[in-house]
Formats: sequence, C-alpha cells, structure tokens
Amino acid sequence: VLPRLPPKTSKQIQWSPCRWIPSVSQRTDPLTPPAPEYAHSIRLDGDIILGGLFPVHARGERGAPCGELKKEKGIHRLEAMLFTIDLINKDPDLLPNVTLGARILDTCSRDTYALEQSLTFVQALIERDSTDVRCTSGEQPIFAKPDKIIGVIGAAASSVSIMVANILRLFKIPQISYASTAPELSDNTRYDFFSRVVPPDSYQAQAMLDIVTAMGWNYVSTLASEGNYGESGVEAFVQISRESGGVCIAQSLKIPREPRLGEFDKIILRLLETPNARAIVMFANEDDIRRVLDAAKRNNQTGHFLWVGSDSWGSKISPVVQQESVAEGAITILPKRASIEAFDRYFKSRSLSNNRRNVWFAEFWEENFGCKLGMHGKRPGSPKKCTGLEKVGRDSTYEQEGKVQFVMDAVYAMANALHRMHRDLCSGYPGLCPRMSNIDGKELLGYIRNVSFNGSAKTLVVFNENGDAPGRYDIYQYQITNRSAEYRIIGHWTDQLHLNMNAMQWASEDSSVPASVCSLPCQTGERKKVVKGVSCCWHCERCEGYHYQASEFTCQLCPYEQRPDQNRTGCQPIPIIKLEWHSPWAVVPVFIAILGILATTFVVVTFVRYNDTPIVRASGREMSYVLLTGIFLCYVTTFPMIAAPEVAVCSFRRIFLGLGMCFSYAALLTKTNRIHRIFEQGKQSVAAPRFISPASQLVITFSLISVQLMGVFVWFVADPPHTVVDYGEQRTQDPENARGVLKCDISDLSLICSLGYSILLMVTCTVYAIKTRGVPETFNEAKPIGFTMYTTCIIWLAFIPIFFGTAQSAERMYIQTTTLTVSLSLSASVSLGMLYMPKVYIIILHPEQNVPKRKRSFKAIVTAATMTNKLSQLASERPNGEVKTELCESVDNSKMYIHYKLPMDF
Repeated sequence: VLPRLPPKTSKQIQWSPCRWIPSVSQRTDPLTPPAPEYAHSIRLDGDIILGGLFPVHARGERGAPCGELKKEKGIHRLEAMLFTIDLINKDPDLLPNVTLGARILDTCSRDTYALEQSLTFVQALIERDSTDVRCTSGEQPIFAKPDKIIGVIGAAASSVSIMVANILRLFKIPQISYASTAPELSDNTRYDFFSRVVPPDSYQAQAMLDIVTAMGWNYVSTLASEGNYGESGVEAFVQISRESGGVCIAQSLKIPREPRLGEFDKIILRLLETPNARAIVMFANEDDIRRVLDAAKRNNQTGHFLWVGSDSWGSKISPVVQQESVAEGAITILPKRASIEAFDRYFKSRSLSNNRRNVWFAEFWEENFGCKLGMHGKRPGSPKKCTGLEKVGRDSTYEQEGKVQFVMDAVYAMANALHRMHRDLCSGYPGLCPRMSNIDGKELLGYIRNVSFNGSAKTLVVFNENGDAPGRYDIYQYQITNRSAEYRIIGHWTDQLHLNMNAMQWASEDSSVPASVCSLPCQTGERKKVVKGVSCCWHCERCEGYHYQASEFTCQLCPYEQRPDQNRTGCQPIPIIKLEWHSPWAVVPVFIAILGILATTFVVVTFVRYNDTPIVRASGREMSYVLLTGIFLCYVTTFPMIAAPEVAVCSFRRIFLGLGMCFSYAALLTKTNRIHRIFEQGKQSVAAPRFISPASQLVITFSLISVQLMGVFVWFVADPPHTVVDYGEQRTQDPENARGVLKCDISDLSLICSLGYSILLMVTCTVYAIKTRGVPETFNEAKPIGFTMYTTCIIWLAFIPIFFGTAQSAERMYIQTTTLTVSLSLSASVSLGMLYMPKVYIIILHPEQNVPKRKRSFKAIVTAATMTNKLSQLASERPNGEVKTELCESVDNSKMYIHYKLPMDF
C-alpha cells in the first residue's frame, strides 16, 4: 500500500505576482506531489539549465491537446535525459564544479501545443512590464524569476522541431534533436540554431532507394503522414528516385493529420488501384503505421504489400502488435544504434518512491503494470490496484526504446560544447565564471558544431556545417518464425548499402524476392517500348526479321552479310553454302556427264582404231573429231559448274560454258552448210563449190570457234574472274534459313552472252538442216543432223523458261546449275546418239557393211541426187495410177548410179 500523501504545505501555493513560489527542487519531502504550475513539466535545479521536449503523450482526439501516454517514445526518452544529466553531474572530468539542470516539457506529439509549451524557454529573455501590476496590499509586486534556458534537447517529431526552431532561433537558443530527420531542417539559412544527432531523411531516403533498387523493385507507391517528417521524407525519396531514374512512383498518398472514419480503408483501396506496385515506401508516424497495417488486414491484403518503413517504424513492436502476419517481410530502417546497458539498469531500478522528479511516472506506472493508483488514478476501470512494489522488467515487459542512445548523445553533445566553452572562457576558474554567467547562444552554437567525441554507443558524434549527423543506418526485416516474430538485422547503410539477401525471408513459400514492377523484364531479343510518361512501364516487342536487340530500347538491322544470333542480342555471319558433290542436284548431272564422257571416249577410241575404214572416212574424220571434242567438252563442263567456286574454277567456267556447244555446232554448221552448197551448186553446174575440202572445213570451223574464244578473252580482260557471296539469293524472311551462296561472278546477262553465240550457231545449223532435209540419206548425214538439231532446239527451248523462271526461287542455285549442266549433257548426248552411235554399231556389230564401194565422179553423184528430187516431185504431182510405171522406170534407171556410189561424206 502506498504511503498516504501529506496535505499541502505553505510552500505549495499557486503562483502570484505578489508571492514567491518555491521550485520543485526546493521541496524536501519526496512524497509531496509537484506544484500545479509545474504539473505539465519537470524541473531540475542547476547552474546551467537545459530545455527538453519529449512526446510524453500522444496527440489528443476531439479537440483535446493530449491523448494516451507513450511509454517508450515518451517516458524512456525523458528518463534518458534525466539519467544522462545525472551522469554528467557525477563526472569530475566533464563540466567540473558545474551542475546541469533541466526544464522538460511534454509536446503531446502536436506542433501547435509544443509551440505554446516552448514559450517557457524564452520567458527569461523577455522583459516584463510591471507598471500595470498592483498588489492589493499596496506592496511592490514580486515576480518569480524564470529559468534561463541556454539550450534545448528535442524535439522528436520533425514538425514539432520546425515549429520550435522558428521560435528558438529568434532568441539564439541552440537546439539539438534526437529524432527529427526531416530534410528541411538541413537548411542552415532558416534553421541555423538547429542541430541533430540523427542523420537527416535525405540520407534515409537514399538508403531506402538503395534498398528498393537492390530488391529489384522499380514500381512503388509512397505513403506519408501529413507534416514535415512524412512529406519531406517522401519528397526526398521521390526527388532522388527521379534523379536516379531507376524507380517510378505509382501513387503518392498522404495520411491526414486528423483522419476521418474509414480513411485508412480508402488508402488501402487506393493502393490496390496499382496492384503491380506492391512495395509501399512509408514515411509515417507510429500511430499511422499501426492503423495502415490494421486497414490492410481488414481488407484481406495480408501478404500483398511489401512494406518499406522509415526510422519512425524502425524496430518498434507497437506498430505490429496483433497484426504480425500483415507486417511480415516488412523492411525497416533505423539509425545505427546500440542498447545502453547502464540505462537499462537505471530504468529498471525506478520506482514510485525514488522517481518523484518525473511528474508522469505515476501515470506510466499504471499504464505499464495495468493497475490503478488510489482514488485519483487515471485508470478508473482497472481491476486491480497498484502495490508500489512492482518492478519494471520483472512484472512487465521491457525493451529499451530505439532513440535512447540519441537522447543521451544529444545531452552529451551539449555538455561537451559547454565544457569546451568553460575551458576557453573560465580557464582555471571553479564553477561558472562571470563570462559564462550570461551564455551567448551564438557562441555556444559554434562550440556545438565543433564537438567530436565517442557517444554512448561508442560511435563518433560530429556535426557538419548544417548541423547534421553522418548517415549510419541498420536495415531490419520483420520475420515470423515457428518460435516468434522479431526484427532481424539484414544489413546496414553507410554511404552505400550492404545487404545480406540470404538472411531475408518472405511470407510466401518461395524464397525469391517478391516482385514490385510495372512490367516484367523483356526477354532476350525483345526491346522495351516505354509507356509515355512512365519510364518503368513498357511493352515488350520482339526484334523481328534481321533486326537484333542493340540496346534495352532499340532494335537495329544486322549488316547485310549477317543475321541475328539465336538470342537476337547480336549478329553472326550468315552461313555460306555452295553446291556440294553429294547433293542430289549434283549427283544426277555428274552421273549423266560421266556416262557421256565414257560413251564419247568409247566412240573416239572406236573411230581412232577404225580410222581408215569406209564408215569413219565417209563421216569426215577431221570434222568428226572436232564434233566429238565439242561433245566431250559439253560433258566436261558439268564438273567446273559444280566444283567449289574459286578463281581457277571460275576461269574454267567462263571458258567451257559455251566452248563445248561452240565446237559442236560450229562443226555441224560447217557440215550442213557444205551439204547445202553442194546440192545448190549441183542444180546450176556440175563444178564442185569452193571450200568443201577437209582442210577448208577445219578452217571454217575454227574461225567460228575463235569468235567464242575472242569473246571470252575480252570478258577476262574487262572483268577478271573472281568469286562472290550472294546473300540475296537465299535471303528468306526467316533469318534462320538465310544462306549466302558462294558463286562465280557470272551474271545472267554474262551467261546469255556466253551461250548466245553458241545458240546462234545452233539455230543457224537448224536452218541449214531444214534446207537439206530433202537430200537422200544414202548420200549424206543431212537427216540425222536435222533430227539432232530439232531435238536440241526442243531441249534449249525447255531450258530457257526453267532457268530464268526460277530466278526468284530459294533453290535457284541448285535448279539453274542442274538445268544448265543437264541441258548441255542432253545436247551432247543427242548429237552423240544420233550421229555416231549408228556408225559405231555398224563398225562393231556389222563389220561386213563397213566395206569400200566403187568410186563415182562428183557429176554422177549430183545427177543421181537430181533424179531423186525429180522423182519425188512427180510422185507428188501426178495420180498414183498414172505415175506408177514412170516411177518404177525412173527408180530402175537410178539404181545404176547408186550401185557405183562410194561412201563419201557430204
């Protein structure tokens, strides 16, 4: 049972301008409650008084300035300042013979209320006008002298610090915050008397952006509590993300200061409008965080959102109590800190009896132990009464609040600055010297900005020119295991991010990092087509045809001789092909050519062996060998046409392409022309025409051949042979099927010119064959030559549409080469078969017919031929019955000429 409080004494009077009111520190009775005018603050006597601003209570609702007590953010931090002042006052090396005092106020987490309270700090600097004050007794009024505050520790919320800083700078009172991180406070032109031992949110925003980038999240939403802390933090994050260009903001929402009923459900529904933006970057106060998580839980969005919380969330338990599942996986950031064991021992030893200086400790006691203190307790509905014997940490849970270290560092920073000022201004003087009796705030600020010492967690405490502390953060993740739910350190940030990805775990069973992207990454070979105005949203378009992915956003056309590789991330040479010997397109022509070469060789050998026999001699040995040479060359042409193109092969192709035909048709033309001239001459005279001897025939033939050779020579000089790779012939729509064709530089026009002369000879020879068609076969080879030429014309008439009609075909090389070589071989085969095989047949199988006949004169031969023509004309002009007798007589008469005919070639 608590001891009963004594009744008020004469020292506990209300303040009056005509009375002296003693301070709390002047009271000797520890059980006496504080005077009413100090019920909203704590005051400790000292040579130097420091101000303190702490959110002991939450923001009130329905117009009330203050709400419920904040056990950690309020009482823990407040006690940290009291504890640090005690340590400094006991330290003989820090401010020796100088005692620090304090005046601590409750901000109630509201900037306007804090501004009203902070006016207490400047009362001593405001001159009072007492002329209008009169005592009822007629005595002179006596004013209680207010404490002069030389520096302020606080506040917590950035909005509160900004509001207070605007007042304190007018009176040149330095201020050191232990929790305000808004980037706006780094403006040294507006908040020149403000410093802080925590890094500004500009560092925090960069650290959070680095986390988001490391997670691979490029599409996020932001959520901020209305006020300087939330809005400035989000603004810094958005600005940095815009400058880096790697993260896009889907939505940027704000939580009102006074949210209406259902406001947080609306926020969750708004966030769900961009479902791909699962990552939510939060710069919100503790109360708003808790209510956002609760709204997500109510809307069945457990596991959907990926929370990234600022230091206002940090590693606090209160925002996630009873909503652990919806907070699972949340990544939070907190300035690097350590738990101060000395403070833990101090705080656990606090009780109602030894902590009377904390006017809010009784309220904390009720809240912490869930009990009621007497009739005037603030928990009227509590089922049990407090005994006063409860112990913190034994009868209640206890965990040191995260900013305790920074509260202590802020007090130590102020003490170290005062110590250095005392050393400079009061060297060797015990206690405060006259020069420090009235401390100049601007001079003290200079000492504060130059402090450098190891703080309570053995980390260096320094300030830059803007009064900011260096950025050092620990990265946490809220993880749920089979045993418990806890915050686990997964990395740290000091100018750059160091993250242990293996230490992270997520609500889903999949160990991979959940996605928060507007569009999935494009596959290799696809370019991004960015949605206008949103750089993180795109459509993936595949690089088609012969285009490859040159960059993330562009496709480029490969060089003409190249095609995209399999991944379409680069180009590779198009495979080069040529007609292979084992190809069916080559096997057939080669087979025909080999048979033709063997047959031609057999005929030549037969003719050479039986060179002096009548049939060979009657065929015209010289012209026969020229014709057989041409036939042989037609067959041989197949091999250079199929062989792999190179300079030598291309040279042979040019030479042999028309030479074989030229040899053949030059010889045949010479023979048919000779026959035609002989019988035309016979109609007019019995004298033999000129140039019908074998030598003359050879000269005429080689003259015709020389024209072809001269054309080839000019071709060689004008355009030396070389190989080319034709990438257009088999450039298909699908690059996979594209091929470069290795070929000789023989164009279709060159081919026409090369074969044109031979075809001209062939056509001319055909004309002469038609003219000599009436010559009896007994006398010459006109009819076999005629059949040969008719067949050859049919072959080449079929060749032209096949060859040129397949110019656009993908198989052009194969079809044209095969068509050309087969046409040459068939032409040669027709000549060989019709002109020489019957002779070889007689020579080999019927040698009895290969005997000499009696020679006749040229006149007899011509007369016999003329009679034969006349008989043919009579048969066509007269009726069958009338001409029968005459026809028989004429035939009998002509037999005597035929009987004497020798086998001569015409």
